[in-house]
Amino acid sequence: MRFFKFGFIALGLLIGGAPALAESPTNFYAGKTINFVIGYPPAGSNDVYARTLGRYLGKHIPGHPSIVPQNMPGGGSYLALAYLYNVAPRDGTVIGIGAPTAPLDEKLGAPGVRFKAAQFNWIGRIDSLVNIVFMWHTSPVKTFADAQRMESTLAATGAGSTVAIYPTVTNNVLGTKFKLIMGYKGSAEAQLAVERGEAEGHSTAWTAVKVAHPDWLPQHKINILVQYALKPHPELPNVPVIVDLARTDEQRAILRTVMNATEVGTSFMTTPGVPAERVALLRRAFDETMKDPDFLAETARMKLTVNPLDGAQLQNLVAEVSNLPPPLVEKVRAIYSEKSN
Repeated sequence: MRFFKFGFIALGLLIGGAPALAESPTNFYAGKTINFVIGYPPAGSNDVYARTLGRYLGKHIPGHPSIVPQNMPGGGSYLALAYLYNVAPRDGTVIGIGAPTAPLDEKLGAPGVRFKAAQFNWIGRIDSLVNIVFMWHTSPVKTFADAQRMESTLAATGAGSTVAIYPTVTNNVLGTKFKLIMGYKGSAEAQLAVERGEAEGHSTAWTAVKVAHPDWLPQHKINILVQYALKPHPELPNVPVIVDLARTDEQRAILRTVMNATEVGTSFMTTPGVPAERVALLRRAFDETMKDPDFLAETARMKLTVNPLDGAQLQNLVAEVSNLPPPLVEKVRAIYSEKSN
């Protein structure tokens, strides 16, 4: 009887422990699908980066789940970020990419923000994100100084996107006269609009231009007026950096705060509430993907820059925004969402 008693206890422990074993980090993803939410339309640089990552990330996750990309554009990626924060399962089966300005947008109370950026579980960054303003060669605006003297039109997308935010900040801080023509669905469509003559220029990621139109700069079809960054991109050594154009310490502080988004860059997150061991697993898989020879070979062929930042550092970078001094926050708010002249 004692034997049977202990036998039933042991069997009960095995049965009771089975779900826990099935949900362990190394077993959880076996046979599952990870939905990859991309807050941008197809063909832009963020979409290209995300889909390239998606082709390799799964092989570094134990269980090798399938990864299925899903474009969810809208509101400068706010739609996708709201979905990730409010709707998506909180179990590590959904990852996404959205605007690198999201932490600052939330801090400033930007319209349409329905998420808390620091509560996402940040997985990692492929590259910092240097944006530019370029003008078509037929535009009379050839330099940044020209843009301060005369009005020019820029094709733009949603109000929450860096495509609109950076030129608006430049207008309000440094006195440029960019006029945004809103409503284009993405950077690819906006660049086509410039080529068609619907706008004189466009503000977007340098990667988006060099990947979609590698001939434009070498053939002098465009003039690049400025790069939005804290330090110059190695491929653009002669293009002025926005923070270096500041005329006062206050202007410099404001521009550096906004440009912190360039360090967030092309980053990926999963939802809040994911168990810590699964977040750690996804971060390890991301880090391994950044060293994957096949991934690096493909990004090199596509002329994509890989300058990774791990998930823990990225999480800290996002959290820093919540600690901005209130006086600086107010100064940034005063110029961040004003309409361009």
